[in-house]
Order: sequence, then structure tokens, then C-alpha cells
Amino acid sequence: MPFAEHPLEETNPLTARFHSFGRVQTPNTGRTVARWLGGLGLIVLLAGFLPWTQNIRSYGQLTTLRPQDRPQTVPSTIAGRIERWRVREGQRVKKGDTLVDIAEIKDKYFDPELLQRTREQLEAKIAALEENRGKTAALSSQQVALRSGLSVSLDKARNKVTQTRLKVNSDEAELRAANNDFDIARQQLQRQEELYKQGLKSLTELEQRRLKFQESTAKRQAVENKLGASRQELINAQLELSSLQAEYQDKLAKSESDRRSAVAYQFDSEGQIAKMRNELANLSIRSGFYRITAPQDGYVVRALKTGLGDIVKEGEPIVSVMPDAPALAAELYVKPMDIPLLRVGRKVRLQFDGWPALVFSGWPGTSFGTFGGRVAVIDNIDSQGQYRIIVTPDPELEPWPKPLRVGSGVYGWALLDDVPIWYELWRQLNGFPPNFVGSPADAGKGGKDAKKADKAASSGGEEEAT
Repeated sequence: MPFAEHPLEETNPLTARFHSFGRVQTPNTGRTVARWLGGLGLIVLLAGFLPWTQNIRSYGQLTTLRPQDRPQTVPSTIAGRIERWRVREGQRVKKGDTLVDIAEIKDKYFDPELLQRTREQLEAKIAALEENRGKTAALSSQQVALRSGLSVSLDKARNKVTQTRLKVNSDEAELRAANNDFDIARQQLQRQEELYKQGLKSLTELEQRRLKFQESTAKRQAVENKLGASRQELINAQLELSSLQAEYQDKLAKSESDRRSAVAYQFDSEGQIAKMRNELANLSIRSGFYRITAPQDGYVVRALKTGLGDIVKEGEPIVSVMPDAPALAAELYVKPMDIPLLRVGRKVRLQFDGWPALVFSGWPGTSFGTFGGRVAVIDNIDSQGQYRIIVTPDPELEPWPKPLRVGSGVYGWALLDDVPIWYELWRQLNGFPPNFVGSPADAGKGGKDAKKADKAASSGGEEEAT
């Protein structure tokens, strides 16, 4: 370039004399680059004051909030042999649909009429119990009759004793009269003999007096015999009265023994009937276990036992079922140092595996392909050095994609406070944790939003529990 054309010639005419001076001048390209670098530096400096949303990043997988919505295995309640499959893998089933038919393998239950026969045994035992109750009632009536008969017999025996005692008294009075007659007849006989000796009475009259004396003697002897018989009869009546009580007590004791035996048999029968009813109920319930049914609406995921004739044990899983339309939730794992920053209701952004997304973790509003959620559960104990949190869809934001499946991977970050970018870089370089003052909801407007989120999450949790 000629010296006259150099820009410095216009300011200082002496520079045109020096050829080397023109060689050391700054070219226009350098000035342009310097201006660009200065502008970029200014932009970076200003960008350092832009807001940056602090966040906690974690990985996890999709699960369900309710335990009944998670994949479950359907076991066999009883041991048996697979007789027939009624479903195939991937088939949709409703609650109560039969999945598998199994047959009995225990010889105790081989009889096809076992339920009916057990019911007949129960009915026969109940009939025997009713008859035994009738026997117990009859024995009780017999005891009442025995007690009534004892009372009547005792009264009769007492009347007989009284009657015999009166008879003895009458015979004693008759004996006294006979003794008086005997004494009179003896005195008369003595006087008659004296008069006969004196010649005042004839022999005929003496013999007549002697005859009357003999009659009086015989009469007195008869009365004495009669009195002895009456007294013996009185003793017998008294003995009969005494033995009557013992006789009836023996009959009552035997009747009471029979009654107690009948009552004992009745209680034993009632126990056997209760046992048979229990067995009948168990058999009735067991007969319903020969068909394994779906516990709820869903899809057959996998058959855990294959073929026909395969033996299954009690409680052994046979088929796996995925419930229909589960309430999805994200299961994330957070480091222990980040747990104090989280609480129920905290907002979370999620990125699902297989779903295209463009993520700016510090500017969640500019991200594409991410979905919102809220923290619903925070475990109180760690799991292999990390704490589990469960995130549910945010009802105020866009719904999660319908093609999502339980078990797919999830990448999430919990949104915290807004800070300048320079502060976030300084915090990251020094390894400091995110801001935490009091509780995670104590930062101005963010705290108010968090409280509202808490209230919404609590109401949502109550509705879910209901």
C-alpha cells in the first residue's frame, strides 16, 4: 500500500517518510476481533446476573403411587395340578375372570362328592344331638317325677307310721282293759272257790267262774299278741320310712348320672358339629380355589408356570398381571445431603427415557420435552445410602404421556430457589449445597408458591387416600 494512502498520513505528515512505521500499525481485523471479544466479555458479565434455578438432580424409574396399581403375581392358594389355561400373555382381563383351572392332587380331597357327604355327616350329627337333647329333657322330667314320687311316698309312709302308732295305742288300751278283766276274773274265781269250800256255791257255778277266768286269760293273751304285732308293724313302718329316702336317693343319683352323661355327650356333639361345620366351610371355600381368577382389571404380563399338568405348590405364583390404568408416579433417589431441601409439594421436572427432550436444568421454562410433577412421598429411611422420593403428576401442568410404562427410566430435577448465575458457579466451584434458610419455602414469593403447592398436594393426597 503506498504511504500516501495510509490513514496516519492524514494526522501526521511525517509518518510518510518511514516505511517501517507503516508495517507496525494494527490491522483492521485485529480491531474487529477485539471489539467482538469485548462485547462477548460484557455479555458474559451481564449473563452472570441472570437468574438461575437451583435444582437437585436424580435418577429413578416409573412406578405407581398406589400399591394395588403395581405389577403383581397371582399365586395358587392351594396345591394342585394345572388342568387348563384360559388366558394368554398380553390378554386384557377383568376382575374375577378365570386365569387358570387347577385339579386336586391330595388324596384326602379326591372324592367328587366329598362336600355333599360331609354335609350329610353334619346333618346326621345334628339329628343325633337333637335326640340327645330329648333324652336329657326326659331324664330331667324323670328326676322331677322321682322327686314328686318321693314326696308322695314319704307322706304315705309317714301316714302309715302314724296310723300304726294309733293302732298300737288302741291295742295298749285294749290290753289294759283285758288285764282289768283278767284281774276281776281271777278275784271272782278266788272268792268263788272260797265260797265253794264253805258250801255256799255249787261246783257248777265254780266251773263257770273258772271258764270265765280262762276266757279272760285267753283274751288278755290275744290282746298282748295283737299289741306285739302292732308294735312290730310300727317298727316296720318306721324302717320303711327310713329306707324310702335312701331308695329314692339311689334312683335320683342314677338318673342324675344318666342326665350328666347325656349332657356331656351333648357338649361333645356340639364340639364335633362345630368342627364339622368348620371342615365343611373349608371344603366349600377350597372348592372355589380350583379356579384362579384375576384380582383386578389388567393385562396378563407373563405366565410363570407353563404347560398342562404342571404341579404348583401352595402360595406359588402362577401368572403375573399388570393392573389397568395405574396412577403413575416417578420413583427417584436423592442423596442424604439434599433431603433437607425437599418437602412434600416441591415442584419437579421430569425427563422420561425414550421421550425426546431438550433440557436446560437452570431454566426449566425454556426446556422442551420435560413434564412437571410434585413430590408426594419422602421416605424416612435410606435405601443403600440414598433416600427415595415419589413424584406424582402436577395437576396444574400438562399431563404425562400415555405411552409411559411402569419400570421405564426417569431423570428428574427438583426446582429450588432462583439465584444469579455467578453465584451458582461460585457455589458449584466451592462444593456448597444449594440455598437453605429455615425451610425450603422461606424465600419470598417462592415460599408462598411452595405453601400453595403444599396445600394442593395435601388435598390431592387426601383425595387419593379416599
